[in-house]
Amino acid sequence: MMNIIKLLEDLTQINSVSGNETDIRKYIRPFVEPYCDEVYTDAIGNLVAHKKGVGKKFMAAAHMDEIGIIVTDIDDKGFARFSPIGGLNTRNLVNLRVCFANGITGVIGAQEDAFKEKPEISKLYIDLGADSKEMAEKLINIGDTAAFAGGFINRGDTVVSKALDNRAGCAVLIDTLSRVNSKNDLYFVFTVQEEVGLRGAKTAAFSIEPDIAVAVDVTDTGDTPDAPVMAVKLGGGAAVKVMDHSVICDSDIRTKMIETAKKNNIPYQLEIMPDGGTDAGAVQLTRAGVKTGGISVPVRYVHSPSETASIKDIEACSALLKSFAEQEW
Repeated sequence: MMNIIKLLEDLTQINSVSGNETDIRKYIRPFVEPYCDEVYTDAIGNLVAHKKGVGKKFMAAAHMDEIGIIVTDIDDKGFARFSPIGGLNTRNLVNLRVCFANGITGVIGAQEDAFKEKPEISKLYIDLGADSKEMAEKLINIGDTAAFAGGFINRGDTVVSKALDNRAGCAVLIDTLSRVNSKNDLYFVFTVQEEVGLRGAKTAAFSIEPDIAVAVDVTDTGDTPDAPVMAVKLGGGAAVKVMDHSVICDSDIRTKMIETAKKNNIPYQLEIMPDGGTDAGAVQLTRAGVKTGGISVPVRYVHSPSETASIKDIEACSALLKSFAEQEW
């Protein structure tokens, strides 16, 4: 098995906001090329790793993109206004740092009247250290995107970082592809623009036309004080998706996934995530429909710079995906 911790550190520290996945795609490609018959990038930007087989056409999807912001205006004093890319909770944004592709770092501030429970995004701004519009425009432009700054911390069994959603899923696909031995026709797809509408998964599935598909993503947990009631916990193993806001998973897929986990002594738990969606929702509805399931990495503090995951859970997800992809259908 690969050094998952080192792989995660490298993956998470690459900034690739939705629609700007070039850097993360370039990083992933050399990892998967040795194990595939063909690797290509499609028109929308998905990275597709194809390992040919004579069995069923099996697609595993994990999105490469991360949440962030896009600059919409720069005022006369050099402060930038922005819109969200992906789901942001404005309550958690004030005083966070954002990093642009050119290395410029800004700090999110709030107008005086915005210090309330959940400020409107129009009341927030980015402080670039500029004192005029002209100075700010030498640093960034309208339309530039930025990711949130959040360094990687290794705490033994747990890791903390920005972008574990969904670089953890990418790590699972990379590790699985390096070890899987299957007769099935395997397509491992690193998708784009999941955070803004599951877009890459939709086009990839339309092109590939899989018989069976599994989306690998992260999920919330219910194991912190005052967390919403949810059965998923850190360290509980791979989360077999039952449903989320975008999908009710195929019952045959879910049953076989549970049987596979039990047979191979892979720790697992069942996931019902009432809010949020994954690539599974788009894949399931492609063409005439696809038998679709999901494997999720439990993560605390999702969509923050301090997402927290268990290495054992990530390894369990990889073991489950490998064993499941090797099944004959």
